[in-house]
Amino acid sequence: MKYISTRGAAPILGFGEAMMTGLARDGGLYVPETIPTMSYDEIAALAGLSYEEIAFRVMRPYLGDTFGDDEFRGLLTAAYKPFGHLARAPLVQLGPNHFLLELFHGPTLAFKDFAMQLIGQMMQAALAKTGERITIVGATSGDTGSAAMEAFRGLANVDLFILYPHGRVSDVQRRQMTTATEANVHAFAMDGDFDDCQARVKDMFNDFAFRDGVRLAGVNSINWARVLAQVVYYFSSAVSLGAPHRAVSFTVPTGNFGDIFAGYIARKMGLPIEKLVIATNHNDILHRAITSGDYQTHGVTPSMSPSMDIQVSSNFERALFDAYGRDGKAVAQLMDELKSGGFHISQGALESLRATFASGRCSEEETTATINREYVRTGEVLCPHSAVGVKVANDYLGSTPMITLATAHPAKFPDAVLDAIGQRPELPARLADLFDRRERLTRVPNDLGRLQSLIRERIAS
Repeated sequence: MKYISTRGAAPILGFGEAMMTGLARDGGLYVPETIPTMSYDEIAALAGLSYEEIAFRVMRPYLGDTFGDDEFRGLLTAAYKPFGHLARAPLVQLGPNHFLLELFHGPTLAFKDFAMQLIGQMMQAALAKTGERITIVGATSGDTGSAAMEAFRGLANVDLFILYPHGRVSDVQRRQMTTATEANVHAFAMDGDFDDCQARVKDMFNDFAFRDGVRLAGVNSINWARVLAQVVYYFSSAVSLGAPHRAVSFTVPTGNFGDIFAGYIARKMGLPIEKLVIATNHNDILHRAITSGDYQTHGVTPSMSPSMDIQVSSNFERALFDAYGRDGKAVAQLMDELKSGGFHISQGALESLRATFASGRCSEEETTATINREYVRTGEVLCPHSAVGVKVANDYLGSTPMITLATAHPAKFPDAVLDAIGQRPELPARLADLFDRRERLTRVPNDLGRLQSLIRERIAS
């Protein structure tokens, strides 16, 4: 299995190299040269298996010789052992033909744990074989950072730096990043919004002297291994509802497009997915792009669903790559236009995207109303991101079972839930003392040179 860049001008890599590299040297994102498919019988055979065994069967064709079979099974076991539910990703029924996929039973209570726990295990295993040390720099709109802290803290071969937008994440999200005590992990509260944080990370990857000097690696959803790990729960949930004997649909609250792109990969692998519905909050650039063909950034307006407060959705580039017939030069041109504010998707590419994706938008008022309504109707308490998904999913319900991804535990956003239902959701027992822990963070400006200097200093200390 080989991996190529969406912009067509970077070296072709194997899985292990692509995982460690993260962002391609031409600024693009790595994708598989070909997508392995699973037969009808192979998908049917997943029924009744453990989550770990489903993960092994879905992911194994992508790994090449990076890990042996027994080794990879051991990494999967270690990655998912800390989860608080034996099913890892259980389904809850909300109503006729509508199901909620609970992705918040990991150690940091968000869907990012599914990928981050595993990529932490895989990176550490790969580095142990070479004795090398890497520097991971990531940007977060809330959940990626805490998941990365949990996955990489204390690891011998990794220094981790997470940039998050100062004042734009929830208190729980912030504390999950800033209360880690291990010396190899660092939380940077940066001036600006998530797009600014993401841009500085990409700038570091594109500064090859810095990149090579600190052995830079990335764990944002620009990293293919992150996307691949998320493909698994599309298979596990769909099979639970009768796939491949019947089709299913998914609604995904998304900002950076990584989670729903994993669903796109599952569909290309042969999983019978009828619709992939993009759910956005009022920062609705993805909804506008699918409905109008115009991908134009309008600036980020803070919301009660901060993990979706994004205008530059990095993984959308992967979808555009396929929509443009895997033409790297065309994608590179679009990304150049994006630097000036946006681009228009060609008619052929837009039709290709619409053949797979639908979309919808949820306002702040609708988010609060959805949290309240579902609590009254079902007793289910939704986080604001999950509520965005449920509201949009309701607009697409039909004869095909709909699975909405519940991406975070409601206790990560207690103020939004309190406003909606009059009750503050409690953190699970393992995090009950979170607000008693001492915070450790560094306030930083939106300045590439200063960030690079700080990273060099911390690595050397």
